[in-house]
Amino acid sequence: MATPKKPKDQHLKRGRPETITPAKLAQLEQAFSIGASDLEACAFADIAGSVLYAYQERHPEFVERKNRLKEQPTLLARQSVVGGLRSDPHLALKYLERKKKDEFSLKQEVEHSGDAARPIVVIDAGPNPYSDDGESETADSDDD
Repeated sequence: MATPKKPKDQHLKRGRPETITPAKLAQLEQAFSIGASDLEACAFADIAGSVLYAYQERHPEFVERKNRLKEQPTLLARQSVVGGLRSDPHLALKYLERKKKDEFSLKQEVEHSGDAARPIVVIDAGPNPYSDDGESETADSDDD
């Protein structure tokens, strides 16, 4: 007579145990939450990069979590900047210079047209009125 089969939840687990333990997973998440790269997080958790990538293949939901964790420092910095705008006018101006470049940027963009293959010719305009000795200044100066 055959013995009845056990339910699946009572079967013995076979095969190699998971390399990334809950403690290692917590270390990886801690590293990712401060913006660490994959290799930095692996060094922090003392695992090989190949172990992380194999784990990610078996647990695709972890990749999404890792990417969200890596964004936390950026969000924190953004909150800090926006929070400081009221109390620091210089910070507010820097923020506007970067976010609203057409209106607040200090840089001017100049568009050039013409034949870029032609050299620029410098014409000697004679003595330089701003020079102490009255000598002319040209681009072909031998003093270099």
